[in-house]
Amino acid sequence: MALDIVIMAAGKGTRMKSDRPKVLHPLAGVSLLQHVLNSVSAVHAERIIVVTGHGADQVEASLPAPKPHFVRQLPQLGTGHAVQQAAPLLHDDGITLILNGDTPLIEAATLRSLVEACGGTKLALLTVILDDASGYGRIVRAAPTPCDPEPGITAIVEHKDATPEQRAIHEVYTGAMAAPTAQLKQWLARLDNRNAQGEYYLTDVVAYAVAEGVPVVAAQPRRVTEVLGVNSPQQLATLERLLQRDRADALMDAGVRLADPARLDVRGELQCGTDVAIDVNCVFEGTVRLGDRVQIGANCVIRNAVIAHDAVIHPFTHIDGDALGVSVGPGSLIGPFARLRPGAVLGAEVHIGNFVEVKNSTLADGAKANHLAYLGDATVGQRVNFGAGSITANYDGANKHRTEIGDDVHVGSNCVLVAPITLGAGATIGGGSTVTRDAPAGQLTVTRARQLSLATWKRPVKPG
Repeated sequence: MALDIVIMAAGKGTRMKSDRPKVLHPLAGVSLLQHVLNSVSAVHAERIIVVTGHGADQVEASLPAPKPHFVRQLPQLGTGHAVQQAAPLLHDDGITLILNGDTPLIEAATLRSLVEACGGTKLALLTVILDDASGYGRIVRAAPTPCDPEPGITAIVEHKDATPEQRAIHEVYTGAMAAPTAQLKQWLARLDNRNAQGEYYLTDVVAYAVAEGVPVVAAQPRRVTEVLGVNSPQQLATLERLLQRDRADALMDAGVRLADPARLDVRGELQCGTDVAIDVNCVFEGTVRLGDRVQIGANCVIRNAVIAHDAVIHPFTHIDGDALGVSVGPGSLIGPFARLRPGAVLGAEVHIGNFVEVKNSTLADGAKANHLAYLGDATVGQRVNFGAGSITANYDGANKHRTEIGDDVHVGSNCVLVAPITLGAGATIGGGSTVTRDAPAGQLTVTRARQLSLATWKRPVKPG
């Protein structure tokens, strides 16, 4: 039996007060819609259809390959109207699972249980019990009897159309349902907009199912947080903290030491070895792997990086591997206030100190750049000491050039190495030198001008 999934993602999200389509707002670094698609991918549907509308071009372009099928809802005339646009793409001999694109915490297990509850013969609704059900469609059930203490569902009433008695109901519809596709298509064709909003409500299919004797059943998520939607910046921030706390708990369950689980942001995938310690206000983006006994200081931002065992990342360090990645070798010391950019590859026990930037460069074991330096497009040998204030001048205004620094080179403070250039093994570069030609191995190279003192020079003074 074929399973089709329809994700409604056409709404503008007026309360977000943003030009960005609502489903593209990020949660833990990933769009709301992509979170839903990530859960859907584990359900193995025959076809996934995303209904777009407001900002349709932007929404459709945002999703990576393989892309789902898209249909557009223009104008937006309600949830029933949205699913009507997808109806021609649905397989008649299967089940259709309908979801909202703004409920990012929905879990694959919940989706599977909803499909199982449908079974191809029932209309299954995902419901929850809320203390405050304001704004949600209420689940109306038949009166209980001794023979049927948990009667079936007879209707969903939207909040704006509900009577005071119906608004007192705490069981609510979450916006997700699973239905036999052939019957769903018939019900969709019968929808009308005679209601307070003048819209075509998908929830009206419940009355049609009841009239035809199709059982209407409910399934529940593991947690209420799975079905919380996003309609405002406040709700988005609430879900962000819920998701981040879940991720923090998972890390601590695996043995990671977090100084404060409320002050951690994982906006991608974070893999940790044993005895990893992470201080407060750290942000991890993309894919980050931390080896055994790695220590991450406070206020670090790390993206797309591999940090080997026993490395220490001191506070306020910014590591951004982007597409090329960054690799930090075992036992290395980075920061504080250091910046590692894409293509930085550090060997074992490398020291990168405060206000040092490394980009597209390889530093071999034991190399050190302890303060106020820039290494770009460089190959640095073992045990090199790169002095404070020194830089590789790698850009000529049009092209990038490499600097080759051999093993055991000592570069003094405030040097400029104008690439392309090679410093031979064991060379020493005198402080303050601007080096434009290769420096021989084992020799001292100095290019600074001779110091002069002028006894007759007078400092200028202001007139009067």
